[in-house]
Amino acid sequence: MIVVHHLEHSRSQRILWLLEELGMPYEIKRYARDPKTMLAPPELRAVHPLGKSPVITDGARVVAESAAIVEYLIEKHGDGPLSPPSDPDARLDHRYWMHYAEGSLMPLLVMKLLFGAVPAKAPLFIRPIAKAIDRQVNALYIGPSLERHVGALATALQGKTWLVDDRLTGADIMMSFPLEALCARGGPAIPQAIKDHVQRFQARPAYRAALQRGGPYAILG
Repeated sequence: MIVVHHLEHSRSQRILWLLEELGMPYEIKRYARDPKTMLAPPELRAVHPLGKSPVITDGARVVAESAAIVEYLIEKHGDGPLSPPSDPDARLDHRYWMHYAEGSLMPLLVMKLLFGAVPAKAPLFIRPIAKAIDRQVNALYIGPSLERHVGALATALQGKTWLVDDRLTGADIMMSFPLEALCARGGPAIPQAIKDHVQRFQARPAYRAALQRGGPYAILG
């Protein structure tokens, strides 16, 4: 039996969605964030040394990292509807989105969140300096970079139902969390093509079922 070590308000929600799409039986072991730091609790380190979510166990096997988990579960399920495309070009496109989600887009969103949080946590007398640094970093790097990514994403999604092969694949599962974060945290004006894509996968019965089983899920920022 697959056990999802599920941290509230985290990337592991998309693993629940994937399992619901695949119709695979699974159990959930829930973990709550520290209310002060919002970090994962130390109990997760007993599952994986990094103590981060998502992580799954399948018998004695432990699998961490979202993309590795997505690939593992899709392969375990067999040649099903979420499998990578057979066409070589579409398969390469699929691989790109699988890596792009956490390799390119999420780091920018995390940077934006962290820099934005620094001024409020800084001592009062250096808060103006922290705010100035946040503005400069956003103006010189994070903002322009996100604008480029948003433009490229909108172009890639324009006129499409799904990212690859005109069907739901693991690429859409992987991209769900950063796209939700992008829409939730604002920044550049979000094109309608991106909003439509997010609304499309959020309306799927399997996505709704995963929310019901997973518990609290909100992307804050």
